[in-house]
Order: sequence, then C-alpha cells, then structure tokens
Amino acid sequence: MSHKNYKLDTKLIHAGISPDPTTGAIMTPIYQTSTYVQAAPGDHKGYEYARTQNPTRTVLQHSLAAIEGGKYALCFGSGMAATDAVIKLLKPGDEVIVSNDLYGGTYRIMTKIFASYGINFHFIGMQDAQNITQYINGNTKMIWIETPTNPLLNVIDIAACAEIAKKHNLLLVCDNTFASPYLQNPLTHGADIVLHSATKYLGGHSDVVHGALVMNDQELEERLRFIQNSCGAVPGPHDCWLVLRGIKTLHVRMQRHCENGAAIAHFLRSHPKVGKVLWVGFEDHPNHHIAKKQMRGFGGMISFTLKDDNLDAALSVLKKTHLFALAESLGGVESLIGHPATMTHASIPRADRIKNGLVDSLIRLSVGIEDVDDLIEDLKEAIG
Repeated sequence: MSHKNYKLDTKLIHAGISPDPTTGAIMTPIYQTSTYVQAAPGDHKGYEYARTQNPTRTVLQHSLAAIEGGKYALCFGSGMAATDAVIKLLKPGDEVIVSNDLYGGTYRIMTKIFASYGINFHFIGMQDAQNITQYINGNTKMIWIETPTNPLLNVIDIAACAEIAKKHNLLLVCDNTFASPYLQNPLTHGADIVLHSATKYLGGHSDVVHGALVMNDQELEERLRFIQNSCGAVPGPHDCWLVLRGIKTLHVRMQRHCENGAAIAHFLRSHPKVGKVLWVGFEDHPNHHIAKKQMRGFGGMISFTLKDDNLDAALSVLKKTHLFALAESLGGVESLIGHPATMTHASIPRADRIKNGLVDSLIRLSVGIEDVDDLIEDLKEAIG
C-alpha cells in the first residue's frame, strides 16, 4: 500500500504490509522454508535460498523502512548481529568515534572483537556534539551514537552529529533502540544508518531476539546486504513475524510507557532515599531541549541512584520488587528492573564506568504498561 501521506499511528499498522497474494490472509504468513523451487536455473519468483531472502522477512523490512522514514531495512538475528554487520563496513586502520555511555554489548564487540582486527574506537562524551571534531583525523570513517544513552540517559544532538559527519564525509550510525521509531526517527535528522535491537520496544513482548538496520542510501544497503548474506546473521521467519506483530501496537504501548515513565520519574525524584533520577523528560535534564526537538515523547527508561551509594543497598532494592522483574533487556509490556554495573554493562571496566557516572548503586528501570499506581507501590515497598 502507499503510505506516504498517512500519519505514524496508521503507518505502524499498515505500512509495507499487504494481504497475502496467494490466499488473501490479512496477516503475513510465516514462510517456514529453507529453499525455493526454480523453474530453470536462475528462473525463480525472486527467492532462491532463505539465508539470502525470505518473504516474511521482506514484509518486515518494508514495514521497518516505512516507520523509520527510510528507503531500505535489513533484519538480523539480533541487535548485535546488526552491529557486527555495520562494523564490517570498516577495514584495519579505520577509526570510529563512539559515545562513551552505551550498551555494554556494543562496547564489548568493539573492544574485544573488532579492536583486534586493527579498527580503533574512541569512546568520548558527546553531550556537546562539537567535542567530536577534535577526534577526527584522516582515518576516521564513522561516528556511532546512542540517544538516549544506555543506561545514563544522556541525550545527543543527532542533527549536530550529522552536520559534523557530512562535513568530514563520515557515516553516522544511530542506535535508536531506547527511543523506538515511535519517539524518534534519526534518518530525518541526518543519520546514515539507524540500528535497533528489535528485541526491545519493536517486538515489545519479551518473546523474540531480533535486530534491524534502516537506511536511505542504496549503495550502503547493497554493501550491508552483501555482508549479511556472506556472514549469515539472519533471523528466522517466525521471529520476523513476531516483530511484525509487535510493531502493530507500538504506538499504544509507547504512549503508556511514556505516561507511566513520567509518573514514576516524578515519584522517584520526591523519594527521600533516592539520589539522582535520570529521565529525559525532566526540564532540568541535561540537553532536555534537544530531546524535545528530536523526540515525540520521553519514554519509559529511567535510571536512578540511591543516596546510600553502595552495592548492597542497590541489591537490596533489586531483590524486593515483585512487579518489576529483575532481568536483563527492556522495552517489554512488563516492567523490568536491572543493575547495569553487574548485568548489562558488566563488560565495561569499573574505572571507566565510574568515570562516566555509572556508579555501583545505579538501578535501571524499563517501565512497563501495567497500572502505574501498582508500579509505584512496588517501588515504594522495595526502596523502603
């Protein structure tokens, strides 16, 4: 269907998706096949082998491209598989400038896998985008940002980074997992590649592991598709189907994540035992004005510290919640609570963590879509 003039809520349900041509099924079928019959060598219906392409995946790719405001999307077996493919655009000697607060798995693949292939990564603060320019040299090929960042919720100005990237002929990669396409579309602010762990808000139900890349440039899409087909990090059709199903309710879920997030952020801020509350919706949050400019809402991701900044105090809170489940990941309909220092960001050395502000008592919440009064009561009892 043509989706050019529809608003986002309509696009999320319809864009890139048509009834199945064979049967008229309104939901995209799960094409559970590994290969496709050809009439003669090279004479086929657009599909040859399921590592290369799959009809369920094709529909999801069309949907993702449409909702991110891009021309092309590629789906992967996980967010890390998508990350891996993007870094494989580089060669030994190339340099990447990366925001210093980011998902621990991204830090790990950069420092523990790709650094040994001679690719150099500079992890720097990017709250002021101009800080990037001093790290650019003849070997720099890419700027890699997450906004809001994980788990310190720093906001990075995508348009300002894009301007710097264009001026120096660099690729700008933006991890949009925390915001989701409902709250933010980095391509419209000048990013070259948008990355998602679709495991999170896009899937939305904690039942699938999936990754995606969205872009506008045809040559870039062809290079990434070649890398994917050669290296094989593809999702199965059922996983693609689950993400397709998740996308259809992204808008209603994100609206509730935002409402609940706001209520819980304000509750925590008024709690006597809570130290700092990090949530991009606070007017005094650093770069709130940028978040307001590039986001449609402020989401349900919140981190906070305790006034008693020690590991035991944090662990005590983590053990006492009932509705907030102690688990890695985020973006599901159910609320999750996590401890980045020992869980999602354990791969970042403690000295680096502390220097960036990721202290031992930092607790990260992925606020779900339950009744907000119940969630507040749960935190009240756990914090004591």
